[in-house]
Amino acid sequence: MISYEPFYKTLKEKGITSYKLINEFNVSRSLLDRLKHNKPITTVTLNDLCTYLDCDVDNILKYIKDQ
Repeated sequence: MISYEPFYKTLKEKGITSYKLINEFNVSRSLLDRLKHNKPITTVTLNDLCTYLDCDVDNILKYIKDQ
C-alpha cells in the first residue's frame, strides 16, 4: 500500500497550507482528496509535487508492505 503520510509532514514542516497549494501552485482539490484517501496518482503528478515542495519522492509517499 502507498501512504501519503509523508506529504502532510512535509507540508507542515515547510509551512505550506492546502489553500496555498490550490491557489499558488494550482493543485486541484480532487488531487488533495486522492492524497488524503491514499488513492493512486501519476508519476507526473508526483514529479510536480516534488517540484512545488522542493523535496524528494520519499517526502511525498512511503510504501507499506501488505501483511
